[in-house]
Amino acid sequence: MPNDKALHYAHLHLIVFIWGFTAVLGALISIDAIPLVWYRMGMATLILLGYLLIRKQPLRYGSKVLIRFALAGFLIALHWVTFFGAVKEANVSVTLAVMSTGAFFTAFLEPLFFKRRIIPYEVFFGLLAMVGLYIIFSVDTQYTLGIGLALVSAFLGALFNVINGQLVQRYQASVISFYELGFGALFITIYLVARGEFGAELFQLSSSDFIYLLILASVCTAYAFIASVHVMKWISPYTVMLTINLEPVYGIILALLILGDQEYMSSQFYYGALIILLTVLANGIIKLKAKRKK
Repeated sequence: MPNDKALHYAHLHLIVFIWGFTAVLGALISIDAIPLVWYRMGMATLILLGYLLIRKQPLRYGSKVLIRFALAGFLIALHWVTFFGAVKEANVSVTLAVMSTGAFFTAFLEPLFFKRRIIPYEVFFGLLAMVGLYIIFSVDTQYTLGIGLALVSAFLGALFNVINGQLVQRYQASVISFYELGFGALFITIYLVARGEFGAELFQLSSSDFIYLLILASVCTAYAFIASVHVMKWISPYTVMLTINLEPVYGIILALLILGDQEYMSSQFYYGALIILLTVLANGIIKLKAKRKK
């Protein structure tokens, strides 16, 4: 149904808007990226567990399925750690602009997982996005580490989306989200214990950090995570990744409004970001026209 399709796209845009706000929350929360992600995933897992118990959703799966959930959970944990690390090392605007390169990675990853041919214009637009990234990189060299972390995060996010595109065809979105977040929190817990950082200091939070983390875990993670997996039943991983590339638009606007002067960048930065975003829009228009012809 056309109207149903429009609703799914509108829902996806709401999710992406929420994710744009996620980066702002990452800047507002004072703790480091790794404990931040641990709290995010751990709190969201508990929220999802309560939801699943109320819904009486079965949670028993075989070891092979759980291994796939664990792999996806590991990827999303690394994706978020590098993402918030980039926010801390650079700022929201730089991080979100670089994250737009995720469509370039997806253009190569999706054919491998879904066994379709590589589409030349996807590669072309991906290369144009890299030109925009180069402009950002050459101008704002003080953010080199942040840009690098954001680039790694974009690749991990693309890989995670493609893997989830396979899982969502067979399993409930809420169950997938619960296990992925739970395994991600477990992996980070093991890391913190191994480094001797799982102690009393980890649980010393300011009231503002706790409130921001609660919003991050509930609205920006538990809800948005389930919803993003759910819409992938009707929307392809590549289209999802393209729409996610609008996250910089929402996020940068929110950052300028909420964080103020620290988010203002040079004009060259915005040229580079504009090139990336225009490639995303052009790619989406071409794909839409191609589908209509079919």
